[in-house]
Amino acid sequence: MIRLAREEDIEKILKIYTIARCFMRKNNNRSQWVNNYPSKELLIEDISRNQLYVQCDNDDIYGVFAFIIGEDITYNFIEGNWLNNDVYGTIHRTASDGTRKNVMRDCINFCKLQIDNLRIDTHKDNGLMQELILKNNFKYCGIIYVSDGSPRLAYHYEK
Repeated sequence: MIRLAREEDIEKILKIYTIARCFMRKNNNRSQWVNNYPSKELLIEDISRNQLYVQCDNDDIYGVFAFIIGEDITYNFIEGNWLNNDVYGTIHRTASDGTRKNVMRDCINFCKLQIDNLRIDTHKDNGLMQELILKNNFKYCGIIYVSDGSPRLAYHYEK
């Protein structure tokens, strides 16, 4: 089941991000999600904006992601080309506790039901995420730069 996250979920969500950061480090992705990103404050802001979702079986939360429909300013400039300029949804901050399979697939399928165009980005060192994105029919479009100026590989799904 996928539902909007609630403030009372925050400790479970933070634990999932800790697990995800450890997984990244063990898989040679040492530069993504440093300094305890995403912060508790950012996640609470996501919750208040109804853009943070959890994947769960009843109260057992095993996945989390942010999903935002509308313009993402970090996607305004791309070294490359988007598939189109239609309204899109952006998937950010996906993480899993590692106890379930197909968490990313289920996240993407949920988002595909909301809107016909999806965008997502990931770090160059996150090979597993790159594979998952391409496996779910996204097309590589180029490089975008996040707020701190660091580059990300950018992908677009068009129905």
